[in-house]
Amino acid sequence: MTKSVRALILLAVCIAALAYGAFMMVRPESPAVSWHYPVEQIGNEPITPVPLQLNLDTRKVALGQRLFSDTRLSADDRISCASCHDLSRGGVDGLPRSIGIGGASGDINAPTVLNSGLNFRQFWDGRAATLEDQIDGPVQNPKEMGAAWPDVIAKLQADDAYRRDFSALYPAGIQQETVKDAIATFERSLITPNAKFDRFLRGDKDALSSDEYAGYILFKKSGCISCHQGANIGGNMYEKLGLVANYFEQRGKVEKVDLGRYNLTGREEHRYEFRVPSLRNVALTAPYFHDASASTLAEAVAAMGTYQLGVDFQGEEIDKIVKFLHTLTGEQPKAVVK
Repeated sequence: MTKSVRALILLAVCIAALAYGAFMMVRPESPAVSWHYPVEQIGNEPITPVPLQLNLDTRKVALGQRLFSDTRLSADDRISCASCHDLSRGGVDGLPRSIGIGGASGDINAPTVLNSGLNFRQFWDGRAATLEDQIDGPVQNPKEMGAAWPDVIAKLQADDAYRRDFSALYPAGIQQETVKDAIATFERSLITPNAKFDRFLRGDKDALSSDEYAGYILFKKSGCISCHQGANIGGNMYEKLGLVANYFEQRGKVEKVDLGRYNLTGREEHRYEFRVPSLRNVALTAPYFHDASASTLAEAVAAMGTYQLGVDFQGEEIDKIVKFLHTLTGEQPKAVVK
């Protein structure tokens, strides 16, 4: 064996040893063994923490909260924004389809309003560019609040307290745009900071258990992170449902709402494409997916492995990913003083 060959073998052995050492530094141990995440890597994660606070006009936030819970925004004075986006339940109603005026059933699973200000577009199909634009949808949808803006404005203008408070904040008083601005400002305030995982991202290396951390590593290595990243762990891109296996063919009974962005653009490449949902507070927002087809996080993880990643997650793997997902539940919004 020549010296050059021996040198190459020695170099290969050294590289392998270094690689194994690096792996062992970040490898989660069993729950019975203590472990520590390398602190210097925490700041390089593809997920970023929810801001601890936002710079919003607190008067508009308080006014928007009142409007958010006001049933007079609906045609029959029975449905409010909070009816489908219950802030005590993770910003959802827990139903596969929300119930609107006259008992009408909606077409799609209502997404959470929490952290919605961090989304790059609104609605599953992304048809609204801003929270202000989004408000037009439920107010005027005949299956939701079924109202017309002139009627809503007339009811609000008949309220002395609303007239006083709107005049103090908006020179135009109570108008469609000012109502939308107040509600959207309140919705932007609905952030959920300081989740266990956010504390980990901010440098608390002991914030996660070994299983939670193992779930995060599996979440990244399996490819979940390619769609679920950033501050909202989603909500910042579109993706097709059924990338590696035909979700809708196997589910059956395809409806118009299942076509996603195709309904807006008519472009074939947008068929079955949706805004990626946020995973913030996901443990609180069952059922899952636009069609509410997964009733538990375990079912959702298994389905995403099959249809999006081509991965057959096994029981222990699912359990660890679910444990990681539970670390994404942050501090729920506090009531705003009226």
